[in-house]
Amino acid sequence: MKAVLLKQAGGPENLYIDNIDKPTIKDNEVLVATKAISLNPADVKPKYVDDMLNMLYGKERPIILGWDIAGTVTEVGAAVTNFKEGDKVFGMVNFPGVGKAYAEFVAAPEAHLAKMPNNVSFEEAAATTLAALTALQILKGNINKGDKVLIQAGSGGVGHFAIQIAKNYGAYVITTASAKNKDFVLSIGADEAIDYHTQNFEDILTEIDFVLDTQGGNVLINSVKVVKENGHVFTTTGTDFPEEAKEIAKANKVNLSGMLVKSDSNDMNILKDMLESGAIKPNIYKTFAFEAMADAHIEVEKGRTVGKVIVTL
Repeated sequence: MKAVLLKQAGGPENLYIDNIDKPTIKDNEVLVATKAISLNPADVKPKYVDDMLNMLYGKERPIILGWDIAGTVTEVGAAVTNFKEGDKVFGMVNFPGVGKAYAEFVAAPEAHLAKMPNNVSFEEAAATTLAALTALQILKGNINKGDKVLIQAGSGGVGHFAIQIAKNYGAYVITTASAKNKDFVLSIGADEAIDYHTQNFEDILTEIDFVLDTQGGNVLINSVKVVKENGHVFTTTGTDFPEEAKEIAKANKVNLSGMLVKSDSNDMNILKDMLESGAIKPNIYKTFAFEAMADAHIEVEKGRTVGKVIVTL
């Protein structure tokens, strides 16, 4: 099978296609013929640094990047009960861990996948994986109907799902976005959009119940400032919080937490139901052919995507 490989740390030019053996599945896995792959900053940024690659993938080289797939089941492990050959499935495979998604065939644990709803394409299904799971796992059980929720960077991969999910849970949703993306974030459910180029959200907002932050740094520090007592700030940027953020959170009695998304078929099935009902809809920013994986990486690295970048096979 064809796979996109990375032999050593570096830029997109280090990605190359080669023929390798199909993966052999375990009893609890299915073999998926990949039709679409979703790219994330978590795919793109670590490839530049050996230490990051070693932490995520181990020291073996070459490696196959990626976690987010949609495709068709071609083989089923002996212990698998939820899928059969021919099923269309989607999911985030083995995160945290080694997903090996940039390939024509992917061995995926049954516990990481859901069946695709009939009303979405492979591209849309692949898009609704890591970013959507991140938004769901942060928001689920942590916000209530009527809460004032701030979503940072609402036009991004995580952000555009978070707006829709928070709205589905009955929240009043405020987001930050550039002026050019204001109409987009409002169209997917945001009640207010703050232009981060011309306005400081920390000067405008108070008494926020919940913040989902994907930016870290000063954005995280200022997010803590606008949250009411006993409110929550969740960030996707790790748990090494800036000292100033921790001090403000302690003084204002704000809960500050980091979160790392995890593969989970139960949550994938929640996303499946949301896709089916129309509660969420992924925005496909650009689509690239498998042979143009390097170009897809370059697009994500620009940091200006509205929704998701997808690679098709």
